[in-house]
Amino acid sequence: MSCANLSALAKMSNKYGSDSNFVLAGGGNTSFKDEKYLYIKGSGSPLATIQPDDFVVMDRAALATIWSKQYSDNTAVREAEVLADMMDARRKDQTRRPSVETMLHELLDWKFILHVHPAVVNGITCAVNGAETVARLFPNAIWVPCTEPGYILAMKCLESVESFKEKNGQCPNLIFLENHGVFFAADTTDDVDVIVAEVIDRIKAEISEEPDFTEIPYDADKVAAIAPVLRMLAGNGKAHSAIFCTNPAILSWNPCYSGVTPDHIVYCKALTLVLSDGDDIASALDAFRAANGYTPRIVYYRGLGVFALGETLHTAKTALSLYLDEVSISVYAKSFGGVSMMPADLTNFIVNWEAESYRSKVSLADSVAKRLDKKVSIVTGAAQGFGLGIAEEMAREGAYVVIADMNYEGAQAVADRIPNAMAVAVNVTDEASVKDMVNKVVATYGGLDIFVNNAGIVKAGSLKEMQKGPFEFVTAVNYTGYFLCAKYASAVMQLQNSVAPNYMMDIIQINSKSGLEGSNKNFAYAGSKFGGIGLTASFALELAPYNIKVNSICPGNFLNGPLWSDPEKGLFVQYLRAGKVPGAKTVEDVRKFYESKVPLGRGCETIDVARAIMYIVEQEYETGQAIPVTGGQIMLH
Repeated sequence: MSCANLSALAKMSNKYGSDSNFVLAGGGNTSFKDEKYLYIKGSGSPLATIQPDDFVVMDRAALATIWSKQYSDNTAVREAEVLADMMDARRKDQTRRPSVETMLHELLDWKFILHVHPAVVNGITCAVNGAETVARLFPNAIWVPCTEPGYILAMKCLESVESFKEKNGQCPNLIFLENHGVFFAADTTDDVDVIVAEVIDRIKAEISEEPDFTEIPYDADKVAAIAPVLRMLAGNGKAHSAIFCTNPAILSWNPCYSGVTPDHIVYCKALTLVLSDGDDIASALDAFRAANGYTPRIVYYRGLGVFALGETLHTAKTALSLYLDEVSISVYAKSFGGVSMMPADLTNFIVNWEAESYRSKVSLADSVAKRLDKKVSIVTGAAQGFGLGIAEEMAREGAYVVIADMNYEGAQAVADRIPNAMAVAVNVTDEASVKDMVNKVVATYGGLDIFVNNAGIVKAGSLKEMQKGPFEFVTAVNYTGYFLCAKYASAVMQLQNSVAPNYMMDIIQINSKSGLEGSNKNFAYAGSKFGGIGLTASFALELAPYNIKVNSICPGNFLNGPLWSDPEKGLFVQYLRAGKVPGAKTVEDVRKFYESKVPLGRGCETIDVARAIMYIVEQEYETGQAIPVTGGQIMLH
């Protein structure tokens, strides 16, 4: 086996694996074979990122014995026996589990094999007239009727391939699997590319209708009222994900359809929970679970759209992507006699098939749970400064973080580099803007667990200098903005509490040490922060019955942040100009003055505040508090 062939295999795998038109959820598989070994993708491994050394190396002579071996008539026992033989056929230095479709790759004589599930192709393989269409468009291809995956499918393909060879004198290079996907085969990856392009182009020329996934307006308040309830019920009172999506194709889809391919059944489940206005969501979900033995991955709400559910944001996104793929297939299938679902007995087989369950678990595996694991969190003013640092630390601890800021471009730049983050534009002084922010977050994640009210401004000045306009602006951002954010954040949290009464949630105001003591010639800021602590204590009393804790964190001076250090608008400059520090002649004089006030000798840093946030979230018996994080500059009495 040359390195060049493995590199070519990896390159082909990455090309198609990273294209959602061909591969979703890490599905599909590829292989290369020489006279001795078959090199194939491992089960659950993503094609998009696979490298030359990642392929499982299989002994072809050992694999060949499987074709003639007798296995149990019991389905579960048979599949376990075949899997054991495939595992034994690995080269002795191999540890990965090979693709469940290894035997299909072995039976084809061609060197390079690409197996994928493009929606365009499955518009035929999942169509009523699929077999006839393939015979007409691709007379030199094989059509394999829908059958049990695994060993039975491999044996069916073996019969078809041998029959094709007898008739045509060569091995087929194109196999269509009903309600499954397609195999492309050739001796070079370039030739595989040519076959793929020809097949896709020929099918597209026959398609008369495309799925309409255009964004459309929807009732955001209605979604915001449904998603948190679904999220908590689906998670049995624990953090879960619920993604909302709607478009014309979804609204015209028949939600009573079951899965069209094994992938759709594995990642979307076989059946959809259908809701309408007036339905009791909890009762409907309980009834679905009782009837089917699992929690739905897709909830179709008539006239509104769908909610994709998952234990993690990743599983919910995967379910949604497969669901949209299923919708696409059904639209494409209209050109070929209409969509044809998998038979009920095969659907049940897939639901309980160990091989597919293993692939799903491997491909959707998440890291070890962290302190804020899967908690949906909004941080306002997070495009820079304290807010940025807080968001980054929370994300590192497993939170799904929303970067909310008036500077949307800055927020988006931050979100782009944080996993599972999103950016939202918000003006915390504008009620409509705050409400819109919360609704967008709920539609994206399903609910809200932690709200960090960090957005704030400072305008220093003496009584003589301060004008009414700047004073009211500081109050609007620091005080009124906190009220508006708490109002709409707590509404979502109360919905979650209504179905998960033991679930704990948090509203956290980033206050200041200036909220604990007066601040000379900085009364606008200090007054707004004093008021914020009053809001915190009052909100805590009102929201305690809903298991919503409300606390303030009062950091010391963030001397290294832009609030203080900006050379034009920073507080060092402002305080120097205002004469707040007697005798100070330079910005550095002002800095030294403030550092000297801290017993621990430095300004507050982001990590200090982030650790306080973790404490607040993890403890369950403290609310209405103003917690100093000041290096000892202000101590509790």
